[in-house]
Amino acid sequence: MVNRVDKTLADIRACRLCEAHLPLGPRPVLQASATSRLLIVSQAPGRKVHLSGVPFDDVSGERLREWLGIDRDTFYDAGRVAIVPMGFCFPGSGRSGDLPPRPECAPTWHPPLLPLLTQVRLTLVIGQYAQVGMLGTARAASLTDTVRAWRTHLAHGLLPLPHPSPRNRPWVMHNPWFEQELLPVLRERVSLLLRDVDAD
Repeated sequence: MVNRVDKTLADIRACRLCEAHLPLGPRPVLQASATSRLLIVSQAPGRKVHLSGVPFDDVSGERLREWLGIDRDTFYDAGRVAIVPMGFCFPGSGRSGDLPPRPECAPTWHPPLLPLLTQVRLTLVIGQYAQVGMLGTARAASLTDTVRAWRTHLAHGLLPLPHPSPRNRPWVMHNPWFEQELLPVLRERVSLLLRDVDAD
């Protein structure tokens, strides 16, 4: 299984499928391991992450780690945490932020990779594009309603979250239940499942 994960990751990192559409060229950014317990499915890397090649190596990543209650070393330990976005490469910028993930990416690479991550116990589904792709018809009409139904999704091992971008600070302020009710449960779940890795 380990060799299959490593082989699939190598294939993804060599992918040039969307090259003609990527303003900075292809640079797939992700991390995963056969032993990962927490899976983070986000949208697509931003410009800064494209340049560093490190997932969530930006302000959004700092905020996400705060939400999770874990440090950088834990976050970047692929043996514990897999980060598999809907698009692996920076798609470019539009008028109001980054463009959506390339539509070819997840349908091409999620099916061969995600079934290999058999130790995953919790999947975080971050942002509307990830929620469309991962939740399907279980997604509500809006991101707010989808995240508000987090208890229902958590029963199936999925937890929808808003994107931790600074752009979404107003959303968090207008939805106090997110920090008061959801984040404490998220931190407890993450702590327990990563503690199980240490015990194995």
